[in-house]
Amino acid sequence: MNAKTDFKRVWMITGAARGIGARIAEAALAQGDAVVATSRDAASVQKRFPAGDALLALPLDVTDEAQAATAVQAALARFGRIDVLVNNAGYGLLGAVEEATADEVRRLYETNVFGLLNVTRAVLPAMRARRSGHVVNISSLGGYQSGPGFGVYCSTKFAVEGLTEALHGELAPLGIHVTVVEPGYFRTDFLDGNSLSVSPRILDDYAASAGRVRAAAVQINHNQPGDPLRLAQAMLALVDSATPPLRLPLGSDTLQVIADKHTFVESELKGWKALAASTDFPKEALAA
Repeated sequence: MNAKTDFKRVWMITGAARGIGARIAEAALAQGDAVVATSRDAASVQKRFPAGDALLALPLDVTDEAQAATAVQAALARFGRIDVLVNNAGYGLLGAVEEATADEVRRLYETNVFGLLNVTRAVLPAMRARRSGHVVNISSLGGYQSGPGFGVYCSTKFAVEGLTEALHGELAPLGIHVTVVEPGYFRTDFLDGNSLSVSPRILDDYAASAGRVRAAAVQINHNQPGDPLRLAQAMLALVDSATPPLRLPLGSDTLQVIADKHTFVESELKGWKALAASTDFPKEALAA
């Protein structure tokens, strides 16, 4: 098939069958962009979105590096380029850190971290060749502030934040933008069984910390304050910007989390500044 290139922008979105990935895909298609919508089950994408020249639905298990490369090649063959990569595929894990098994942790990292790397590495050669593009990594408010009950999940998002900071510095000289998006609680199916794994092991000692979060997750599910449709519109505004940010927090809850953490860090830094500075070599020793 000859490449169709007369679209303003070509998106590649992982985890596009549902949740915010699907909302972003819908918004991009609605404004006339092309979308490469990927999911473990391509049929679910085809069922959700109408067929047309602007949509390419592809199967993609992000943990499969070879499949990521194949999907990117199919996207380039169809559209000639990828302007925006949205690394959205991922899931959550609920439970105290000690309650999570090694296998649960490993599977989570395979998707949320190594899967993101697989797809990013597959897309970047084409972006570098064109000296153009935008990599958008979906993190979370949990990528900025961890907490009981979601510690392992948050650690994967901390990794995404660190990778994004490095990519931002490495790719900016090549004309490629990189942004990490930090949504708060949005009204999607993230807290359902399809997107959230719950550690079956429950230790009574964590009832007052992680246990409370387990109960709260049930109560907040489908009552979250964030509107996924508005999030999708924010994503359009992000990629339209000539100077997109390194970080984009979304939701008033995320803004509050960031403010609270800054206050805490500043207070703790002030209290321990003298001890922290005392570990340097004395100035006279450096001058000798």
